Amino acid sequence: MSASSATPGPVGANTAISKIGFIGLGVMGEPMCGHLARRSGIPVLAFDLRPEPLERLRGQGVEAASLQIIAETCDVILLSLPDGKAVAAVVAQLEPHLRAGQCVVDTSTSSVELTRQIGARLTEKGILYADAPVARTRDAASRGELSIMVGATDDTFARVRPILETMGTDVTHCGPVGCGQVVKILNNMLVFQHCGALAEAIAIGRRNGVAPEVLLPTMAMGSGDSFVLRNHGTKAMLPGVFPERAFSTRYAIKDLSYALEMAEASGLDMAAAKLTMERLKQAEAAGYGDQYHPVVLKVIDPQ
Repeated sequence: MSASSATPGPVGANTAISKIGFIGLGVMGEPMCGHLARRSGIPVLAFDLRPEPLERLRGQGVEAASLQIIAETCDVILLSLPDGKAVAAVVAQLEPHLRAGQCVVDTSTSSVELTRQIGARLTEKGILYADAPVARTRDAASRGELSIMVGATDDTFARVRPILETMGTDVTHCGPVGCGQVVKILNNMLVFQHCGALAEAIAIGRRNGVAPEVLLPTMAMGSGDSFVLRNHGTKAMLPGVFPERAFSTRYAIKDLSYALEMAEASGLDMAAAKLTMERLKQAEAAGYGDQYHPVVLKVIDPQ
């Protein structure tokens, strides 16, 4: 693998890119599109089903456009969509209007199988394709400090890397198409499992006389420290704040299902991942499906 955290330079210095399209302006997509418009020096056209993010981004130089116009006029098109089903639907609408030499970059989290199917189909038509799912929090997205894991050929990675560096500080080439999704999905699997383990520690601590506000910062000074403890634990589990429009329980179930699909296809029985899925589904059944996924604490340790 190779990684870069260098300060992004003008994207125009890469290959002749006259216009960039961005489709999907959700929690992560809107700030990503904003950074792209401000830092790339290239005109950006965007599409979303909701008018509000398009209106907010208009002040940053982003122009609203239809999917057809984006497909016909943009040299590079980025997707930031909720799931693989949405990715497949949008690509199907773009595909009749795409031409050889264009490049589609999917920053969503989709199944590896679907990603490779789309990549193979577009490649046959001479259209470049990269999967580039993003990691870290929505705060990181707002700061332009995402970690972006890319699956692409060497040439395609070289083409899209400067674009991705406008929105992320760590852009890693993980291998051919699909490998970015593999790394992202496994990253999320670990986060979900760690949240479950942290919830168990909080529950045991509470029942044995140690309050979470003592337990978590103390563990953070020991070998049990982690990104999940300092973020999901301290910022969500400790205050009991699990907002909507963060990374929801339903999104966690979706991403973990991709990991379990890969495990099954590989002939592996991942017991810990299956238990984590069971707990996430319990949280959804309890009415927490739209809430930030560390809400699994309420299933493991009801108060």
